[in-house]
Amino acid sequence: TVLPIMQKVSEAYMAANPNVQIALSGGGSGNGIKALRDKMTDVAMSSRDLKDKEKKDFEAHGINPVKIPVALDAIIPVVSPKNSVASLTMEQLRDLFAGKIKNWKELGGADAPVVVVGRDSSSGTFESWQELVMGKTRVSQRALLQSSSGGVVQAVAGNPNIGVGYLDSQIKGLVVNGVQPGAKTAQDGTWPISRELYLFTSGQPQGDAKKLVDYTLSAEGQQFVSKSGFVPLK
Repeated sequence: TVLPIMQKVSEAYMAANPNVQIALSGGGSGNGIKALRDKMTDVAMSSRDLKDKEKKDFEAHGINPVKIPVALDAIIPVVSPKNSVASLTMEQLRDLFAGKIKNWKELGGADAPVVVVGRDSSSGTFESWQELVMGKTRVSQRALLQSSSGGVVQAVAGNPNIGVGYLDSQIKGLVVNGVQPGAKTAQDGTWPISRELYLFTSGQPQGDAKKLVDYTLSAEGQQFVSKSGFVPLK
């Protein structure tokens, strides 16, 4: 999730600082956090906070992880533009992803089977969706879980029967609990499925890593948050 932001930030930072090279990789928040613990990266991107077991793992390795919020994100359930359903309640959304609602006609849509697509379990988006939407209910085992947000978008864009938790111009965002999705409702706290996005470092960031973090939080860096479709902190 954080990858599009840091791609733009890194490109601009390297252009202004040609002596600095930034190697960037996605693949899920859990993988980034593990890479930080294994000292394979200086900065980890994550769309969720650390789990208790991860905190204990860092402690066992003598590492003090520092969490740095860099953006806000509204997780938006989406469907193909061909899907007539435009609004859901949180309960309906939970029942869709749990597999309890099996046909779109139950929600006022076409007589067509529901296909659910989401991120895989190594993704912070998956974790956040579980916490913010599902609660103690698990996502259906029949859901098609993708290893990237881009894969999710491609799966949803061409299928009018698919629903998911990621927004792109190729797909239609749904109103939830009567609230329109977007930057304004994420900032004012009325959007029910929102979260912070983070960078993590081992201890307080130092040297070039600190300069990169500071640039991300600067007014210039925060513009790339907006350009990536997310919500700046200020």
